[in-house]
Amino acid sequence: MEITSLKNEKVKYWCSLNNKKARDTEKKFLIEGKHLIEEAKKQNLIVETISVVDKNADYFVTKEIMKKISNQQSICYDAAVVKFINETSIDGNVIILDCIQDPGNLGTIIRSCIAFGINNIIISDDSVDIYNPKVIRATEGMIFKINFLRRNLNEFIPILKNLGYKIIGTDVNMGKDIKEINKENIAIVLGNEGNGLSENVKKLCDDFVYIKISDDCESLNVGIAASILMYEVSNV
Repeated sequence: MEITSLKNEKVKYWCSLNNKKARDTEKKFLIEGKHLIEEAKKQNLIVETISVVDKNADYFVTKEIMKKISNQQSICYDAAVVKFINETSIDGNVIILDCIQDPGNLGTIIRSCIAFGINNIIISDDSVDIYNPKVIRATEGMIFKINFLRRNLNEFIPILKNLGYKIIGTDVNMGKDIKEINKENIAIVLGNEGNGLSENVKKLCDDFVYIKISDDCESLNVGIAASILMYEVSNV
């Protein structure tokens, strides 16, 4: 179908998916670029395709329409509406994110999870939206390969413990060297960019680790720290 009017109801709908409330209601989100679309196709998540150049897309639109629905300064020529990713059962090691706010950090963590064989991310209710467009772009398509669960951590961490997981927090003052930690059945918890782990989550941790760094560096970005920790426990 060809659409040329910016006032078309479909265009309004696509624009609405830039809003978290609309995404949560529809259980759908918008992606841009052929690579992301190909990754979403592999998981059978495509609802409809939108294109400026491909007349075989579900909707053939003008550049003006694509610019209106786009989240990028330089527009892509292809976009798609996709369904939320289905949760699956937890298998293997886990990363837990406590109040992570920066979408770029979340995107980095997702990519590193895939790189180092971590299949699951448990993300707190007060963390950044996993379907934030900046998160989606930062993952480079890896978001479609990870098992996400958004949960209240105070309630869910005890469930993980009952499943046999050891909860490993990050703490520069009271942590062990990550190399000393058993690599099997662990859930590594990373905290907020500015405040670290919340006190309630700290109390639920079984142990703590830290990363040895030079005295010339005060701290690591949470995305970088997560990547190093995942590398250390990786079986890849």
